[in-house]
Amino acid sequence: MFDLLKRLRGTPHPIDPALWRDTRDALPWLRPLDAERDARLRALSARFLHEKTITPIGELALDARQRCMLAALCCLPLLEFGEAGLRGWSQLIVYPDAFRVNRTHVDAAGVMHEWEDELIGEAWQAGPLVLSWADVMADCEDPTAGFCVATHEMAHKIDALDGVLDGTPPLPRPWQKQWAADFQRAFDALAAQVDAGHDTAIDGYAAEAPEEFFAVATEYHFSDPALLRETMPDVADHLRRFYGKPPLARG
Repeated sequence: MFDLLKRLRGTPHPIDPALWRDTRDALPWLRPLDAERDARLRALSARFLHEKTITPIGELALDARQRCMLAALCCLPLLEFGEAGLRGWSQLIVYPDAFRVNRTHVDAAGVMHEWEDELIGEAWQAGPLVLSWADVMADCEDPTAGFCVATHEMAHKIDALDGVLDGTPPLPRPWQKQWAADFQRAFDALAAQVDAGHDTAIDGYAAEAPEEFFAVATEYHFSDPALLRETMPDVADHLRRFYGKPPLARG
């Protein structure tokens, strides 16, 4: 089915070389890529722009370079996994800034609770990916701070490809078993630190759930790989194998 849809969509036009140079200049994670990985990312980004609808909200307007930047950031985690990581969704929604969403939850007593969350990104399992443009820009201005909202949300999209958001993306069975064991051990250790009220080396939000742990670890892979390796070497090894060498890694 995926191959049929790909044929029906046709072949994307290559991204103009000048536009791609401008995109590389704007994104710190792209500048260190070697020629082979750069070409791969350019082709993936062209596929993204061909297949996805990018919808700015409100008064936000996105020019060709900004749209290409978004495509490249979303495709950065797919350098090794490939374009199969783009399956299952068709729209990128971009808010000017953080956005509010209504939440509901029915507790064990049957009481419904309603509240508002303020988010900078969201990935619906069977729907769009949503980003705050202001926060994408903030990540670009401080690319080694441990945050990269676009790769965080793309990690959720990759995670969901097997139908379950559990922090384990589709992998060959032996690797999947080792991944699940190593990630669970690291997640449990982090959650214990958070529950005890201790400061944590990486963002404590990673202890919310295994899928958030994977997404936050993905951010560190791209934005602070040295800290990730220092604190969670097994997780860092898996992500290096899955995503390839972190662009900002030294040596």
